[in-house]
Amino acid sequence: MADQTTSDPARDRMLHGPLAWTVLRFGAPLAAAMVLQVVFNLVDQYIIARLPPVLSDASLDALGICDMVAALGTILSYGVSSATATLVSQARGRDNQREVAEIAWGSVGLVTLMGLAFGAVAILGADVIVHSLLGAKGLVRELAGAYLRVIVGGIVTVFVMFQVTAVQRSMGHSKLPLAVFASGNILNLFLAVLLVYGPGPAPAIFSWGPPIAAALGLPRWGVVGAAWATVIARAVVMIVPMLLLRRELKVAAHKAPFLPSRAVLGRLVALAWPTSTQFTVRIGAVLLVIALVHHFFTTPGNSDAGTAYALCLRMETMALFVSMGWGGAAQTLVGTNIGAGLYDRAQRAAWITGAYNVLTMLGLAALFIGAGEHFLRFFTTQEAIVQRAKDYLLFVGPSYMAFGFAIVLGNALVGAGATRLALRIDLVLVLAVQAPLMLAVTALFHAPPSGLWTSVVAVNIVSALVYTVVARKKSSWRTFNV
Repeated sequence: MADQTTSDPARDRMLHGPLAWTVLRFGAPLAAAMVLQVVFNLVDQYIIARLPPVLSDASLDALGICDMVAALGTILSYGVSSATATLVSQARGRDNQREVAEIAWGSVGLVTLMGLAFGAVAILGADVIVHSLLGAKGLVRELAGAYLRVIVGGIVTVFVMFQVTAVQRSMGHSKLPLAVFASGNILNLFLAVLLVYGPGPAPAIFSWGPPIAAALGLPRWGVVGAAWATVIARAVVMIVPMLLLRRELKVAAHKAPFLPSRAVLGRLVALAWPTSTQFTVRIGAVLLVIALVHHFFTTPGNSDAGTAYALCLRMETMALFVSMGWGGAAQTLVGTNIGAGLYDRAQRAAWITGAYNVLTMLGLAALFIGAGEHFLRFFTTQEAIVQRAKDYLLFVGPSYMAFGFAIVLGNALVGAGATRLALRIDLVLVLAVQAPLMLAVTALFHAPPSGLWTSVVAVNIVSALVYTVVARKKSSWRTFNV
């Protein structure tokens, strides 16, 4: 299908520009934005870890508990964001601006309601969640309950932030999400220092904070202050992007409702539930490794292996999020070109984006293997833990290239509307490959940790090969109408 140039430069570049340069120009800022999202989370951990030991350990435990609860909401929100990105990018490919406005603006209203509902459950049932369900006791129970009421009670700010940046990305804007995350990081750091430490004391690096907090009459809130800092920062940085999005969509001119119509809602749900389920499967795969590590390689008196793997997961979050940044670029590029009927170009865009992420993962793996020890010692001084974590990075680090390549191709298929195909692939990989292999290695053959790490590498490679085979078929890019 031939497509004429329009007054939308971003769309024209995606459909007609030099593909390798277009992918790089669009994808690199998205990958950088995801790096900043990881930094956002690490900043809170670092600030809380610098509280007095009697408080910091319980606070970090509370933080971990609440993060798992927040992850449940993120799964729902991510599914809607991904579905919106696919529908909007394909509508842009068809140059249907009214459809773009109705889907994009209605989806923002939808996640707003979802965030408010999820937050209300957390506010009303915080103690039931952290104590009755998750078993928090004593000081951890007290801190986790207070933290949960704020961070999950205000989760609507996270939902809206991710949704607006997803819409902006699907409309061809990759620099705005980067600006949002950068400004959010700066504001979060400033507010967290003021609200966590209050008038003091504070570590020397944050000595500028207590005088400001004292002048403003701010109390020392500890871990709850970090929650307020996050919620406030995300709410503030979303004001301008929301206004810009409303103007760009021409909401008033198109009379686009703030809640989706029944038809649009049906299309969103049809794409969102497989993606949310796929995300759940991926989290389940990580939880399987965590369970095996703790069951077979730790004792009541020695949890070094579990702590080491937890530290490595923090580092792997960077690989995951960067890959999701490139994957988001692939989803938008593929969706836009498929919407315009440029199927072969959509397929090439997926391969090129995957190649860029392979190069990125190569650099990240080299960094982790060569300098990972310095990062590990940033969080622990226990030599045994550092050595176990280094061993993991040496085994698994090189497979990040396969891991990242599979994520990009999976997102590209989602951009084509093949959400159920991507879900089936991940289900088969986890249930038929990963789970049996890892259980056999640990439970049947009683392999040391290196055996489990080797199976992680094998799963990453098999995943990349399976997605490669599927992506090579032209039918994977032509048969899905969303």
